[in-house]
Amino acid sequence: MHHHHDDEFRLHTPEFNELHKKLDRRRFLTKTSLGLGAMAVGSLFGLDKLYGDATRKAPVAGGSSDLESEILAALPHIAPKAKRVVYLFMAGGPSQFETFDYKPKLVNLAGQNLPDSVRKGQRLTGMSANQSALPMVPSIYKFGQHGKSQTWVSELLPYTSKVVDDLCIVKSIYSEAINHDPAITFFQTGNQLPGRPSIGSWVSYGLGTDNNNLPTFIVLVSKNAPKDQPLYARLWGNGFLESRHQGVQFRSGKDPVLFLNNPEGYDGADRKEMLQYLAKLNQLQNDSYSDPEIENRIAQYEMAFRMQTSVPEVIDTSDEPDEVFDLYGEESRDAGTYAANCLLARKLLEKDVKFLQLYHQGWDQHGNLPKGIANQCKQTDQATAALIMDLKRRGLMDDTLVIWGGEFGRTVYSQGKLTADDYGRDHHPRCFTMWMAGAGVKAGISYGETDDFSYNIVKDPVHVHDFHATLMHLMGVDHERLTYKFQGRRFRLTDVQGNVVKDLLT
Repeated sequence: MHHHHDDEFRLHTPEFNELHKKLDRRRFLTKTSLGLGAMAVGSLFGLDKLYGDATRKAPVAGGSSDLESEILAALPHIAPKAKRVVYLFMAGGPSQFETFDYKPKLVNLAGQNLPDSVRKGQRLTGMSANQSALPMVPSIYKFGQHGKSQTWVSELLPYTSKVVDDLCIVKSIYSEAINHDPAITFFQTGNQLPGRPSIGSWVSYGLGTDNNNLPTFIVLVSKNAPKDQPLYARLWGNGFLESRHQGVQFRSGKDPVLFLNNPEGYDGADRKEMLQYLAKLNQLQNDSYSDPEIENRIAQYEMAFRMQTSVPEVIDTSDEPDEVFDLYGEESRDAGTYAANCLLARKLLEKDVKFLQLYHQGWDQHGNLPKGIANQCKQTDQATAALIMDLKRRGLMDDTLVIWGGEFGRTVYSQGKLTADDYGRDHHPRCFTMWMAGAGVKAGISYGETDDFSYNIVKDPVHVHDFHATLMHLMGVDHERLTYKFQGRRFRLTDVQGNVVKDLLT
């Protein structure tokens, strides 16, 4: 194959010339958003030259209405406190009893049946519906008070205990979903049914990017976690939003992003030429069909090309000083572990990646809970606290929001066998604990209260939709105004609900 690596790129095939004749170039330029599609080749090698620092790309024609364009043009709706978010998702449902929701009165009630007056006929999962008794069980782990805030934290979280004065702990989160998949899907997309855009995709669509060499929304999944409950790529999917808003998973190993590396024996110049041909073909197709997804495809090929140089640099942590690895823990040297992902998250946040989601599976303790949750905490506690300390000392905490939590909590009663040092807990969506830290949230507070059985909320409930509304508010978005018209209806992350929890905000 004869290479043309001159700057002036021309196509000499009769087929291209024939197609080219059919093109009215001016019409094509005005039809594509910002004329970007037509300048795809130029944008591969100098995005900033194309349109200065204004990296927020207007929505492409097709999916968006005039109203939507106005809404997007007005963003951010309010002054944003958080420029970036890192969401530490503990998949499986961490028990609030063994972590943050201290229930000392349970000690005297151990083994007794959960009173009907507390349960109020609430739904049980299929796993404990057939139990004749629902014996209550206190945590076997001790709690202590920490920090100036004198916050109660379990002995399983010694490192987190050191940063409680930075945390905004919410003990009154609740959800409707009682099984894993609908519950995680609900937390990630605002709906229990699959098919809606994830939080990170909404953020990408509404706020665009501050770094053109990395995706706006990046996902990291711990390799060192029990895979008892599967995670689906649709949890970070774009739903009905354009495909360039989907989360991109970074993996450990020699291919951190699948299909990003060039094939064997294929160099950057080859790739550049191939992309230039491809861009021309895509533009011709776009002129014929005006499908906004063609624009997205062009944008994604361009991004992939830029990522070939940006990704290896950002995922290489070898130049970090030893004290950083010591801070995050020994496992942070092993790429793909939770600790290594927390350290990588800090590097990506420094590069202004807008939305980062870390998943750590294995919190689903129906049996053998004491041992299981101790392992989970051991894998995550040090690096979680390290991330907060590291962001703080680098001055990034002021405009970064850190979130920790799972899809639901656990029951006060034991599922299955109950012995002095072994018990299990079933799913409990009616109340559980999450925390936030950093940009715009009050530090060193506990918000919301549950009853003595952590079964019902007695003060300041916070629904999943309220959590989403608050998260969006911190990023400068009015959750009621960020909409997308699809199949004749306007959709938003919070559906038709959600209130910003003002008491959590500074």
